[in-house]
Amino acid sequence: MDILKGAPTVQAMFDKMQLKLMHLEGYQPHLAIIRVGEKPDDIAYERGAKSRMEKTGLRCSCYEFPADISMEEFEQSFDFINNDDDIDGILLLRPLPKHLDEAKIVNKIDPEKDMDGISPVNMAKVFMGDKTGYAPCTAQAVIELLDQEGINVSGKRVAVIGRSLVVGRPLAMLLMHKNATVTICHTKTQNAEAICRGCDIVIAAAGCAKMVGTAYLGNDTTVIDVGINVDENGKLCGDVDFEAIKDIAKAATPVPGGVGSVTTSVLAAHTIRAALKKRGLED
Repeated sequence: MDILKGAPTVQAMFDKMQLKLMHLEGYQPHLAIIRVGEKPDDIAYERGAKSRMEKTGLRCSCYEFPADISMEEFEQSFDFINNDDDIDGILLLRPLPKHLDEAKIVNKIDPEKDMDGISPVNMAKVFMGDKTGYAPCTAQAVIELLDQEGINVSGKRVAVIGRSLVVGRPLAMLLMHKNATVTICHTKTQNAEAICRGCDIVIAAAGCAKMVGTAYLGNDTTVIDVGINVDENGKLCGDVDFEAIKDIAKAATPVPGGVGSVTTSVLAAHTIRAALKKRGLED
């Protein structure tokens, strides 16, 4: 089985970003990361994203708010960040605490600063195939990795396990725009294992540790694992039982070291693109 690591994609993206940064003549694109509360997953992602921005040559400001912040106060702070001309891109870590109106904030975000494709405008553009929008970073990361590895999805049968607006549904749209034949499987799907066995590529984005095993794979299946979970031993693992499928799959991404490592590179690429668009240097 070929192990599809994210590192080659990250390096290829880094090289392309350095060329694009040259057009900004020394200006460093500026990303704002907004976090509410102290959830370990959010803190870890914020740390990784900040590191990636700095290594790429971008500025990154982290705005941290207490978990019990009022909606009024958070909205005022968000508006200030959203309207700051010095900020090129925004990453809002979600989900927000339940007492905050997340939908209202998502609808407020400037689509041109929406680096993770959460606004209705960018979501619509993804579904329409309008490349002027920003796709969710994780969904785009899958596409970047497939492209870098030379895996042509045109005409291929692809199963996407998971239907979230963060990964599953936008990823299905991105794959369809590349002429893949896509089936979305979810918790209510009947015979999901059989459906996946009939596919050339299986993409696991269900958020369930080691859910995908040998029963989901046919001959020569390529497996892309988007999941980030912690197993019974406290170790990071994906949605795929990597040890179980390693002697059956044609190729698979590891966790960690696979798609997740590409996601922050997509975030950086989006931020650079936003800075270029603001200056009329890119469509």
